[in-house]
Amino acid sequence: MRADARRSRAKLLEAATAAFAEYGADAPLEDIARRAGVGIGTLYRHFPTRTDLQAGVFRSQVDAVCSTADELIGNVTPEQAFAGSVRAIAGYLITKRGLAKALIDSLGRDSELISVCSMRMRDTLDRLLGHAQEAGVLRTDVTAHDVLRLVHGIVMATEQSPQDTDRLLGMMLDGLRTSAAGRFAPPPD
Repeated sequence: MRADARRSRAKLLEAATAAFAEYGADAPLEDIARRAGVGIGTLYRHFPTRTDLQAGVFRSQVDAVCSTADELIGNVTPEQAFAGSVRAIAGYLITKRGLAKALIDSLGRDSELISVCSMRMRDTLDRLLGHAQEAGVLRTDVTAHDVLRLVHGIVMATEQSPQDTDRLLGMMLDGLRTSAAGRFAPPPD
């Protein structure tokens, strides 16, 4: 792909991410093209269908969450990396709830995209969980799948009261700690 085409694609993904967050998965494609500073034809060249654009945004956001987690692994303690990643995953799930539903409705829950993205997120969380368990700060009977289910539950339960999300995540994180590890620090302001 040419450099200008890569730039246009990146601008479209950025604009679509913002539009989907603001208007939901049915945001007008013309608005997305305008936000990206390209014509509607350019949008359709890169993303022939709305589902293709939604999938591109979904994949890029999963990549961003997983990349953030990978950066945390080498730069903070295992418990900070785990807690930061759990909070990042929750933030991602909160903002992408409608997009994920639209993709599942279009592609099916067992689609390759959903499977690959779910596996990538689970593998990333599994690495973080393993580091924290080896450091002795998290219970060893917990799996990445368990954590993702708990985070999904919290995100769904706080849909009408998002101000409670962080408090409930903190309670969940404290419940995952070993008794010797104490409590997780609250997130930075």
